[in-house]
Amino acid sequence: MTLGPLMIDVEGVQLTSVEVERLRDPRIGGVILFSRNFASIEQLKELTHSIHTVRTPGLLIAVDQEGGRVQRFRDHFSDLPAAHLLGHQYDLDKISGRRLASACGWIMAAELLDVGVDISFAPVVDLDLGLSDVIGDRAFHRTPEAVASLATAYMQGMRDAGMMAVAKHFPGHGAVVADSHVELPEDHRDYAGMSDDLMPYGRLIANGLHGVMMAHVRYPAIDRRIASLSPYWQQTELRRKLGFTGVIFSDDLSMSATESVGDMPARVRETLQAGADMALICNDPEAVDLTLAEVGPLDNPASQARLVMMRPHPFSWQGQPLRESEQWQSASARVAQVNKPPPFSLNG
Repeated sequence: MTLGPLMIDVEGVQLTSVEVERLRDPRIGGVILFSRNFASIEQLKELTHSIHTVRTPGLLIAVDQEGGRVQRFRDHFSDLPAAHLLGHQYDLDKISGRRLASACGWIMAAELLDVGVDISFAPVVDLDLGLSDVIGDRAFHRTPEAVASLATAYMQGMRDAGMMAVAKHFPGHGAVVADSHVELPEDHRDYAGMSDDLMPYGRLIANGLHGVMMAHVRYPAIDRRIASLSPYWQQTELRRKLGFTGVIFSDDLSMSATESVGDMPARVRETLQAGADMALICNDPEAVDLTLAEVGPLDNPASQARLVMMRPHPFSWQGQPLRESEQWQSASARVAQVNKPPPFSLNG
């Protein structure tokens, strides 16, 4: 059995019999976890093991573990800083900022891999243009060079731990006010006006980026379709112009930004036909069942081959507990410094 193009969620801290049967469907290829799926480290390890062993090859397990306000697992995990704090350090000292970004990427990935999670949807490479509250401090910086530099370092830290990075939200979510969770944002810039947003992706792809998540944003001056459902953005721009050969993920198709397309089967068909390798359906098991009932076979050998490349590499700390390794202790000390307030002093 191969990995199918659908990634779905599960309800609680352990699988139900209904969920086990659903995950055995060959059109399912992955599971995304949320805070509700985590009660303890041991429970999470048992959950990921049960998901991985539902079928062969094992399903991919993903989570959003960026840091700051988007960190699904917190108790007994490192307190990861928001990306904008890494950008602040970069402004103070570029070398120190990149080293810190690498340490954050490494420890985030290492702690997830240690509990059986394969993918974190990170880093965010949207620009902080002061417009998007839903992005806000999730962005590294306002300038494309700083974002490219920090995101590359972050990706390399993840890779050193054994995890493949997924950059988001292509082609850029930073220049819209609307939140795609509740409405469809529109970015009215022309192609030349988006060159800064695209630049970090070019840098990451040149350095071996394995995954990209699409934005639920429409750019009507360039293409009438929502980017996550657009052959232009996924095939012409991302595949051909930027030369990306990795996995294209949709964002969650349950978000309100895609409602105009139709029901969930229609959204899944459209995003996969546009070029996505994996479509996410979150927090709506009825929509998952409707999709499985209506869409038919979803076989794409090229997508299946790309999805296999998202599996983790061997861990550098194998053979000893993660938190006893020198890598974890060094990265933990460096990351902990970010969240400390700066020293306070009075001059005169």
